[in-house]
Amino acid sequence: NMMKLIKLNAKKVIIGFLNAILSLSTFFVIRRFLLRVLFRAIVGNKSTVHRKVKIFDIGSLSIGKHSTINYGCFLDNRGGLDIGDNVNISHCVKIYTMGHDLDDPFAKLVKGRVQIGSNSWVFPNVLIMPGVTLAEGAVVYPGSVVTKNIPSYEVWGGSPAKFICHRKRDIKYEASFPVWFAI
Repeated sequence: NMMKLIKLNAKKVIIGFLNAILSLSTFFVIRRFLLRVLFRAIVGNKSTVHRKVKIFDIGSLSIGKHSTINYGCFLDNRGGLDIGDNVNISHCVKIYTMGHDLDDPFAKLVKGRVQIGSNSWVFPNVLIMPGVTLAEGAVVYPGSVVTKNIPSYEVWGGSPAKFICHRKRDIKYEASFPVWFAI
């Protein structure tokens, strides 16, 4: 049991070091390279990952092309995280794929892959919980807590997030925002 704890802590130190290297890299092309090599992530062309993004594990992370992960986001990829093409994840969004079963007497770990469909937009300070899917074109308003799947081209908000309205499907922008020192 002690050896398991030592291995877990060693892994956390390594992940912390890799996150520091990622955050200190100035150019997006270098961050994409580091994500692919150090974190074994799949990262599409022209995607931008900003500073102070925290990735929780090695592997099980894919980011499509022309997508942006803004400053200060948490990407918990321990249970698997798939982000589509042309997705904007605004600053300080926290996406979780693992947690504890609070009804279990030992609070066992539970995992749930999170999928964010292409052309989705997640506004600042949103929490996305394990096992949630945001279908293509989904929008989540600031400060929301997403505990349920969001269907295609729907706008949701609140805590817990609820349906607000439908979104137009005619999307022409690219969500690649290569601003070096964005906050």
